[in-house]
Amino acid sequence: MSGDRVATKDEAKAASAAPGALVTLATAEKQDVPVTVQVNGSVVSLNSVDLRPQVTNTVSAVHVKEGQFVKEGQLLFTLDDRNDQANLARARAQQKKDEATLADLERQYKRSQELLAQNFISKSASDATLSQLDAQRAAVAADRAAVQSAQVALGYATLRAPITGRIGAVNIYPGTLVQPTLSLVTITQLDPIAVSFPVPEGNLQDLLAAARTRAKVEALVTGRREPLFGTLDFVDNTVDPQIGTVRAKAVFANADQSLWPGQFVNTRITVRMLNGVTVVPAAALMMLSDGASLYVVDAERNAARRQVKVLHTFGTRVAVSGVAPGEQVVIEGSQNVRPGGKVRIDVKAPAGPAGSGGAPGNGTTGVTPGSAASSDIKPARERA
Repeated sequence: MSGDRVATKDEAKAASAAPGALVTLATAEKQDVPVTVQVNGSVVSLNSVDLRPQVTNTVSAVHVKEGQFVKEGQLLFTLDDRNDQANLARARAQQKKDEATLADLERQYKRSQELLAQNFISKSASDATLSQLDAQRAAVAADRAAVQSAQVALGYATLRAPITGRIGAVNIYPGTLVQPTLSLVTITQLDPIAVSFPVPEGNLQDLLAAARTRAKVEALVTGRREPLFGTLDFVDNTVDPQIGTVRAKAVFANADQSLWPGQFVNTRITVRMLNGVTVVPAAALMMLSDGASLYVVDAERNAARRQVKVLHTFGTRVAVSGVAPGEQVVIEGSQNVRPGGKVRIDVKAPAGPAGSGGAPGNGTTGVTPGSAASSDIKPARERA
């Protein structure tokens, strides 16, 4: 392949003179690799309301207990409404009085029209009656507005739940004087609920594409065996420049209250799928000054160093380009291999598939210091 490095004559001569290096091989495989982001997230409520009174008044009754689940529209508190009831009654009485006067003026105006047609009264007299009628109609309209205002004021005496959710601590009792600056109770929506989590900015475009398709998000809760599944619902419009992440949010059904606001959970989302890529053990990679490379061994057991491009690292395996599926790569003993030289296969550790380089990963972590991959990389750097 074009990435193969041609050994010089001196290297080939030295390689042929030296005994073959003892190595362990693995077979490169072709498979579909999901690009998964796994980070810690926090549970947040989609809706939380701090309930406050709109008037200064005295509490007459408390209809709920702290920690209770309430439905939207459920009665929570009742304030002293005696003064508001009196104001409403007075406004209604005034409306009835003005409506009676209006009815009388309408009859007078109708009679004046009949007399005017018979020339028994002047036009100015009929117009004066009409003016009184118009003024009384306006008075009745004002009375209706006063009644509505009194009804609104009376409505402030009853406080109902604006959303469905769970109420917090209740420190209000009958007889307590409350005012608009005092919070009576906090109602928090629990079903559905959201999980907020940061995603590295390198995955931003993949994350936006996943949001358009409403990708599935897993939440791993401590003490629960099975993960919870939600839907990616929101990607923030700004990347945090200090930590290089963008905030995302997923919505979960939470009928059994497995998720609680403020709780930390492990979230996992597949933002992209690499289809039909070549996968090798991470232990085969050597990070040299000219980039990532590995040793490929042919049927005659000749080793050739080949530069590769790392596409994605997951667990103890790496998706790369530059290696064909089925080729044998060195995963142990690469520090003793010379380009173009012979190798000896360790019979105690026969060649296996790409996944035999270590325990299967979870698809989210890369090569970590102290792993098999990093221990093989260090001698290669020193050799380079």
